[in-house]
Amino acid sequence: MPPSSIQANQSSTRSQPRQIAIYGKGGIGKSTTTSNLSAALSDLGYKVMQFGCDPKADSTNTLRDGSYIPTVLDLLREKKKVDAHEAIFQGYNGIYCVEAGGPAPGVGCAGRGIITAVQLLKQQNIFEELELDYVIYDVLGDVVCGGFAVPIREGIAQHVFTVTSADFMAIYAANNLFKGIQRYSNAGGALLGGVIANSMSHPYQREIVDDFVAHTHTQVMQYVPRSITVTQSELSGKTTIEASPQSEQAEIYRELARRVDAHTESATPEPLEPGELKDWASKWADTLVAIESGEVRDEKAGI
Repeated sequence: MPPSSIQANQSSTRSQPRQIAIYGKGGIGKSTTTSNLSAALSDLGYKVMQFGCDPKADSTNTLRDGSYIPTVLDLLREKKKVDAHEAIFQGYNGIYCVEAGGPAPGVGCAGRGIITAVQLLKQQNIFEELELDYVIYDVLGDVVCGGFAVPIREGIAQHVFTVTSADFMAIYAANNLFKGIQRYSNAGGALLGGVIANSMSHPYQREIVDDFVAHTHTQVMQYVPRSITVTQSELSGKTTIEASPQSEQAEIYRELARRVDAHTESATPEPLEPGELKDWASKWADTLVAIESGEVRDEKAGI
């Protein structure tokens, strides 16, 4: 459905695009969340670019019926001088899609693709030319050093959001990201907007994320449940917003988009130190064992 004229007029309220980075551990649903966020923002009438920063170059697939696009590094391997327009493709509802790409397997630094791609688009004034409202960077969050830290370190992104589940390794990756944000915040780096809690299937998972957020002094932007609708949509090469626009899951992504759009104040998180994170995780492990054995009743979960 095309945006109304009132919604479309929102596009003219910003002179510069609002640049946002979405981080998360590999496999956590970061690209799924990012693509649905991009789709929902475009449905609000905004001109959006999704900038894939994973060397797998699969961030924008569900915006383009499951098809891959040439990456910036692919193009630069073919010729020395590249017109940035060659790396830009349009997808669902006119969303501009870019993939930074990575080096040949086993060769070079994957983060270098992000640096190169960002520089190419900035040098050729692409963001201004396209009159974008949003540039959304989809960034692998297992590591926050080198090129992967560029959206934070260089202040390219104004706000950072991280996708996590209640699993320890996802929490661990989020905590590492918080350390990176804290390190670069004093030098003008991006600040944390909040946490997107993904794959929430049971009440205790929400409680774990809430507790982590409380300990690190940040906030939850949205709780996104695990849903077969997402799987069905992605198998057809589409976002949930496009494939199942009337679904409950699509509305959850729309609400996330509205919250991100309304968000203005980000802050420096307070990550847990290694010993603190270990103790925090151990307490939750004991709690879950107690719940499962019946020693502790979880009223919310009905156990």
